[in-house]
Amino acid sequence: KECEACDCLQGFQLCHSLGGGTGSGMGTLLIAKIREEYPDRIMTSFSVVPSPKVSDTVVEPYNATLSVHQLVESTDETFCIDNEALYDICFRTLKLPNPNYSDLNHLVSLTMSGVTTSLRFPGQLNSDLRKLAVNMVPFPRLHFFVPGFAPLASRNSQSYQSCTILELTRQMFDAKNMMAACDPSHGRYLTVAAMYRGRVSMKEVEDRILETQTRNSTYFVEWIPNNVKTAVCD
Repeated sequence: KECEACDCLQGFQLCHSLGGGTGSGMGTLLIAKIREEYPDRIMTSFSVVPSPKVSDTVVEPYNATLSVHQLVESTDETFCIDNEALYDICFRTLKLPNPNYSDLNHLVSLTMSGVTTSLRFPGQLNSDLRKLAVNMVPFPRLHFFVPGFAPLASRNSQSYQSCTILELTRQMFDAKNMMAACDPSHGRYLTVAAMYRGRVSMKEVEDRILETQTRNSTYFVEWIPNNVKTAVCD
């Protein structure tokens, strides 16, 4: 019914966990069914992947392995989020002594709203879920993204901090700001999407991204030229 009420349906977003039975089994079944019904719409999932340090059940690796196969086949974009990384951000960056689920969900909500911001707000250089998939996915089955967010500050101090575009860009590429517990410096970037919000100049954004790419050229694959996509929203 919701789909029928839409004038121009962009796609679907699903939040689920790959560790439990419901999120992995029911979640991927739902994705497959929606895919059958709307094959030409973008299917995006925000998937909480299990980590060895923060684990509640023994069968998490099996659930995750079986559901990742479904995500490879049925989604266009999958944002990998990891409880271990979220806890690390809460402890180290936000200095929260006892983070609870609302703190973790707050981080996930920041990431989700950041990814979809260009659908909701006007901007100088806009983007949407389809453009993101076109620019970010070099091979159809390789559509698993590691989201990073900047600036990360505790809720009480957010209004008192100001950052330059250079600082934001550095933070964005920092492993401490990644929502999945993997260090990008141990591998190489195939593609990157950098989304900025607020009153920022396009020229400065392009300059800073180019500077970051030039300085860290060994971390970007050389066989995909211009592999950083930028977007600026109000």
